[in-house]
Amino acid sequence: MAASSNAEQTQLQDMEEEDPGMEEREMESDDDDEEGMGVENSDDEEEDDSSEDEKENEAEIQRLEEQLSINAFDYNCHVDLIKLLKQEGELIRLRKARQKMSELFPLTEEIWLDWLKDEIRLTEEEPNREKVYELFERAIKDYICPDIWLEYAQYSIGGMGSPGGIEKVRSIFERALTAVGLHMTKGNTVWEAYREFENAILSTVQPPPGRIPSHEEQELLNTQLERIHTLFRRQLAIPLMDMEATYAEYEEWSDQGVAETVVHQYKKALQQMEKCKALEEPLLAAEPPKLTEYQTYIDFELKEGDPPRIQITFERALAENCLVPDMWAKYNTYLDRQLKIKDLVLSTHERAVRNCPWTMGLWKSYLLALERHGADHQTVSDVFEKALNAGFIQATDYVEIWQAYLDYLRRRVDFSKESSKELEELRGSFTRSLDYMKQDVEERFGESGDPSCVIMQIWAKIEALHCKNMQKARELWDIIMTKGNAKYANMWLEYYNLERSYGDAIHCRKALHRAVQCTSDYPEHVCEVLLTFERVEGSLEDWDVAVQKTETRLNRVNEQRAKVAEKEANLARQDVDRAEQRRKAKAEKKGQKKGQKDFRPREKRKAEQDDYHNEWNEDSQQAPKRHRGNKDQTGEEYMETETGVSGRNAPPGYKPTPPSVKKAQEAAAQKQHDDKPELRNDNSSVFISNLAYTLEEPEEKLRTLFEPCGPINQIRPIFSNKGGFKGYCYVQFEAPVSVPEALKLDRREVEGRPMFVSPCVDKNKNPDFKVFKYNTSIEKQKIFISGLPFSCTKEQLEEISKKYGTVVDVRLVTYRSGKPKGLAYVEFADETQASQAVLKMDGMEIETNKISVAISNPPRRNMMDKPGSSRPTTDLMPRQVYGSRGRGRTQLSLLPRSLHRQSAPISKVENGNAATAANTAGEAKPLSNSDFARMILNK
Repeated sequence: MAASSNAEQTQLQDMEEEDPGMEEREMESDDDDEEGMGVENSDDEEEDDSSEDEKENEAEIQRLEEQLSINAFDYNCHVDLIKLLKQEGELIRLRKARQKMSELFPLTEEIWLDWLKDEIRLTEEEPNREKVYELFERAIKDYICPDIWLEYAQYSIGGMGSPGGIEKVRSIFERALTAVGLHMTKGNTVWEAYREFENAILSTVQPPPGRIPSHEEQELLNTQLERIHTLFRRQLAIPLMDMEATYAEYEEWSDQGVAETVVHQYKKALQQMEKCKALEEPLLAAEPPKLTEYQTYIDFELKEGDPPRIQITFERALAENCLVPDMWAKYNTYLDRQLKIKDLVLSTHERAVRNCPWTMGLWKSYLLALERHGADHQTVSDVFEKALNAGFIQATDYVEIWQAYLDYLRRRVDFSKESSKELEELRGSFTRSLDYMKQDVEERFGESGDPSCVIMQIWAKIEALHCKNMQKARELWDIIMTKGNAKYANMWLEYYNLERSYGDAIHCRKALHRAVQCTSDYPEHVCEVLLTFERVEGSLEDWDVAVQKTETRLNRVNEQRAKVAEKEANLARQDVDRAEQRRKAKAEKKGQKKGQKDFRPREKRKAEQDDYHNEWNEDSQQAPKRHRGNKDQTGEEYMETETGVSGRNAPPGYKPTPPSVKKAQEAAAQKQHDDKPELRNDNSSVFISNLAYTLEEPEEKLRTLFEPCGPINQIRPIFSNKGGFKGYCYVQFEAPVSVPEALKLDRREVEGRPMFVSPCVDKNKNPDFKVFKYNTSIEKQKIFISGLPFSCTKEQLEEISKKYGTVVDVRLVTYRSGKPKGLAYVEFADETQASQAVLKMDGMEIETNKISVAISNPPRRNMMDKPGSSRPTTDLMPRQVYGSRGRGRTQLSLLPRSLHRQSAPISKVENGNAATAANTAGEAKPLSNSDFARMILNK
């Protein structure tokens, strides 16, 4: 120990002699340590903050994991968990999270590339390369992505040193070219990477300069050169972007020049590329998902008819629109009907149901494809079980998927045998399907999805036709009738036809007798079938019983119908009486108000009249009528005369009704009331409604529209008591054959409003007749837009909407007067385009107005029209806001309007025209007493 300490002291002295400033630096470092205490404290604070962040992230990770344990199909939850685990560096948990997500969903290109790169870094050792290869094989099956194939090929180059490594790299490159080599924009990168790889191999087989290669070396060199030549020729025969640069590179690389055949193929591919370039440019300019552009591209390739190009175009579209079921269905249909390659067809069907598991049609076509290509029974059954667990959105979807599976099982049965395993499985599946509908579907949706019991009807037909088991078929039909179907004539006739084909006359008669007693929708038809049956099959006694039963039943039905008609007539009469009472009460109230208003001293009024009696007679023989605003136009007041409209609140651009038209309308209205008990011919007539009240000369305009349908007997527009057109009329043709042609004009626009054309039916004789003009169910291909500026035109809205799909129709909603409401409906070619339009257009600003867009889901008309109906008030329904004491009775100022001060020069009325009174100097002329009196007494 002493020796070592002496040695250390000697070494320390030597170091001090070599560096005399060492002691000073040590002292300075000590001072620095003392001064650096604050820095250490700040580092501690940063560590505390980071630890808090780690705790928060860990808590969020645990929350996401718990949520996934409850609902494993939460896609966004999987994505968030993967991001957090990668951020925290939890590699083991990250790998498990990615694995779970890949088992449930196809992964996007970004998720796969991140996963692959992480796995490549983790498994750099040679023994683990096979795991990465397996991961790549899984990745290329989800979507056709050039970047994943390129990464796969480049990774395989790293293992080229192993036995057979070069051939493995080449096989991966060849598979990549088959998959994405036709990709117009990205396929070029794969070709270039393949050529670079072969060029690198070429550099290894070339002999050093100055040395003559041996025969074997020369053959190896020639083989490698030919590989590169072949790659150039193959690439130049395919239309790819920037293929001119590839051709220039080949010209420079090749010592022998470019062969004529290669030049010919290159020019042909160049022409094809120019055609496709017109479709590629919109794709590059458009924003995702580019659905419309891809649809156009696919239609073009389908017309061209090149299967590989059609396939790559579909794959490109699906990579960006993987959640669009219609795109998958269209692709599957093409593969099923055109290519018919088993592996390609089945893999695409599998990818389709993984991307859109909620779409029943994709599962149904998958089952058919499996059967078509001879898949084993266990595989088909497994796919069907997955379909049942996919979570369809409506009850009828489960009925259809069960029907598809039962059809498959029925085709497996050999009915020549009395009993077989397949037949027992079929019957067991029918029983299971009925239990499934009752227990699972009805509990989830509140409905069976199969109210007509189609599955049981098919089972009964199979038992009767193939198994000759009518007893079982009758049992099934008994169940069908107990499920609420006994009141329908068509159900009884289905059962009767089954008995007629496979049963006997006794059961046919029994079925028809029950049908006569139970049918409520078309009892006459069932009675007629029974009588016809007895004419063919029955005895006289059977005929008498049938006649008695049918007469008794029809008499009872007619009595019930008469009671219903009488009840409805009474209700209609009560409605008319109530309306008449309301009209009389309103008229009396109006008369009382008028009497109170006109009450004033007679002497004063007479004196005022004497002052300007002569001037009054000169100006006008009849005082113009003054119109007042209604509830919606309380502040409006103006006068309409034969020569125009005057008043300070006359609407801008107001067009008075011409005197000739007004007289004609009044005459028509009078004739309408005089000729009320006129003859009708409903078979030759149609009813026209939803016309604008402001439609001028409706008879002439409608005659022009309907004359092409056939000779017209008369057109009867309906006018009010005051001569105003009420917006509907009747058109009577000379022959009934013109009516179907007239009905084709339904929804034709007349001055900006859709005209409704419906059959002319006397509702007193046909109380059950209804014509539904508005769809009251959700219209998935149509969008509803609110908040539009009133100046927005149909053409402007169509121009905006067509960016998101094919516009079929645009309808602006207006008042009867033609004034816009700021609402519109836009119908697209399909529901997918409508959904894209909602996503893109909702919240858009049009002329400073922020619009709201949603899928059209009109409310029920009876709820909308019932007075006092309780319906939720939305932001789209304007509310009138009043003061704390509510709305006033009159909403009018007590000061006469004609005496209000005018900010503009006062208008004076001459011969019914509004004219600004001004003197020659341009100054306003003061009103005389006679002017004031005229304004007060004009009513």
